[in-house]
Amino acid sequence: MMSFQLSDEQTAIQNTVRRFAQEKLLPTYQEREHQHGLDRTLVKEIGDMGMIGIDIPEEYGGLNLDCVTNGLVTEQLCRGDFSVGGVTIVGGLIGGILRDHASEAIKEEWLPGLVSGETLFSIALTEPHAGSDAVNLRLSAKKDGDDYILNGEKTSITAADTADVSIVFVRTGGEGAKGVTAIIVPMDLPGITRGHFNDLGGKHIGRGWINFDGVRVPQSNVIGEEGKGFHVVMHGFDYSRILIGMQCLSAAWQSVDETWKYVSEREAFGRPIAKFQGVSFPLAEAETKLEAARLLCYKGLWLRDQGLPHTKEAAMCKWWPPLIAFEIVHQCILLHGHGGYGDEYPHQQRLRDLLGLQIGDGTAQIQKMVIAREVAGRVTVSHAD
Repeated sequence: MMSFQLSDEQTAIQNTVRRFAQEKLLPTYQEREHQHGLDRTLVKEIGDMGMIGIDIPEEYGGLNLDCVTNGLVTEQLCRGDFSVGGVTIVGGLIGGILRDHASEAIKEEWLPGLVSGETLFSIALTEPHAGSDAVNLRLSAKKDGDDYILNGEKTSITAADTADVSIVFVRTGGEGAKGVTAIIVPMDLPGITRGHFNDLGGKHIGRGWINFDGVRVPQSNVIGEEGKGFHVVMHGFDYSRILIGMQCLSAAWQSVDETWKYVSEREAFGRPIAKFQGVSFPLAEAETKLEAARLLCYKGLWLRDQGLPHTKEAAMCKWWPPLIAFEIVHQCILLHGHGGYGDEYPHQQRLRDLLGLQIGDGTAQIQKMVIAREVAGRVTVSHAD
């Protein structure tokens, strides 16, 4: 059954989060770019609202709601602040990994802090030599009694030097995906050093590097089974990729709304410039593209809620929405004239924030490979039948 109507509960949540984002996040979005690390007070407020990890079971502090509702929350928060709103994506990705694969002891120790916003998480997969080659890991975890000893480096990690704890993907043996293990690592352990990059955008949440030099971690911190870590993260990425798509669309939609207001008030040749097709048509096209991409994202979330395959849709959400969102915000800047090129308006910050997600968490090229593999695989099976 296909329905585009939200439930009363979803509508209430959407309205509550929209008010919070527009009143609390949006007015100071540009100010926070100069702060290093997420504003813990704001993250805690979002956690107090129950909006982080809302699909986590109630016994761990969550609301046990569906993925579509998490999409609604992400959408509204990211209209207010691209980076702060991303805490719902971390909650969805890491919360899901812990819920579905971690031991009961790990769930009880870490999930409540994630949901409340008191504990900041990162996920450490990428390494300097590998980039998109996610299975080609060198960070080693050697057994020593009841512990692992970790040696190696991770890079391009979101919140690398501000997170309290990280899910780290290490090589415990073998080659390729079969030797990858996921392990939860508190970031205050001896032997860990870390730092951040001076990126073009995404400054408030930040990306950076983590170095592990003889870091001792209990084997009981393994998430799932040894050597099965790659499956753990890939299933989680199918969720976060969709939410990232929504994050990007939300920033663009906020810029479009602000631009409609600007062009309706700005006059040239004796009338509002919104009356000119050269101004209004690009915005009409933006509305169309944003609506189409948004529906794609919600389809992916709905498929996940139904327990149906959604890897292809997730990859689509990760490469196309970030691209069109960037292009749309670029157009909004142009429609503001020279003023849009300055820092008086937030469009330039959104443009820089958006660009980072055409790179991080899987490039467009990688996503297209995933889509092609999913489709070609089904075609091959069909022909074999």
